[in-house]
Amino acid sequence: MKSYFVLALSIIFEIFGTAMLKASDGFSVLFPSIGVVISYGISFYFFSLALKMLPLSLAYAIWAGVGTALTALVGVFMWGEILSLLKLSGLALIIGGVILLNSTPPTKKIEQQPSLY
Repeated sequence: MKSYFVLALSIIFEIFGTAMLKASDGFSVLFPSIGVVISYGISFYFFSLALKMLPLSLAYAIWAGVGTALTALVGVFMWGEILSLLKLSGLALIIGGVILLNSTPPTKKIEQQPSLY
């Protein structure tokens, strides 16, 4: 459960960073630009912590899928983007895909290859 909380924090900071990326206007506005760098740094830090506890394929699918869906909603509410039926359908497919990945039973763990370093 702690791993999903850490992943959720990573997603929140990623969404904030993406919203600030839009507000930075191509990194020409100082404070949103600083927000982008800090938010993405924190997001990747929490994502790296989540990867200590979750499989990469599952964690990345959740991070990217939920992040994409919520970022689309931020675009609608913050930036006045249009929420069409097609866009809603796409978001539903993303969320459905993440749910399917989460419901897949675990398979045999692949033996880790020896490190080259």
